[in-house]
Amino acid sequence: MLTDNFGLSHLWGQSDLVIKLVALLLVTMSVASWYLIAIRAARQLRARRFDNAVEGFWNAANLDDGLSQLSRTAAGSPFEALARQGAAAAEHLRRHTHVETLGGKLDADEFVTRALRKSIALSTAQLESGLTVLASIGSTAPFVGLFGTVWGIYHALIGISTSGAATLDKVAGPVGEALIMTAFGLFVAIPAVLAYNAFTRANRLELSELDAFAHDLHAWFTTGTRLASAPAGDAPRGTTASAPLNLRSAGAA
Repeated sequence: MLTDNFGLSHLWGQSDLVIKLVALLLVTMSVASWYLIAIRAARQLRARRFDNAVEGFWNAANLDDGLSQLSRTAAGSPFEALARQGAAAAEHLRRHTHVETLGGKLDADEFVTRALRKSIALSTAQLESGLTVLASIGSTAPFVGLFGTVWGIYHALIGISTSGAATLDKVAGPVGEALIMTAFGLFVAIPAVLAYNAFTRANRLELSELDAFAHDLHAWFTTGTRLASAPAGDAPRGTTASAPLNLRSAGAA
């Protein structure tokens, strides 16, 4: 049990400016880490609805209905952005295919592919937002705490040598207090590392599903049908065959 002479309050009261700055830095890193963890966790909970949203898109009667379905069930998701980007590219091709301009001479397959790749690249950047901060906190917080410990032990030993009392009870207290900074650094780093690994895995799974959706969209926008089903066990997720849908938006001539 900590006494009045030893502990966090005593360490803070007896510490110099460097130790206090280290402690404040670790507190800031911890707050930033937990804020990012909360934001990312909330997003992952919302992402669980995306699978049903994709199926709802393919079950829609036409493109406009499919996009509306995505807007209702997966608003702001990478899947909605991907579908809208592909639809915009297909509409551009429909309007300019027979026009004697550079835009009218673009290859349809390449144009749609580039549009989908651009959307995936933007979504990837959004999914990775904040992960660099978590990785940095997880990798540096232990060393920040260790620096505080080394600095605290150094000043504790200086104080002991000045007082001339080098008995165990005089050494153990200040050195033990200094070790608190190392424990604090680990307390900050461990949740950040675990969260980084969990979110990285979740992003990898979501991007694989997004890539499968992009393949289906590419096939549909260029041929009018989704990819046919592969033999059992070989088909990527979400690549079952579907009846052709009208490439133009509902109401377009």
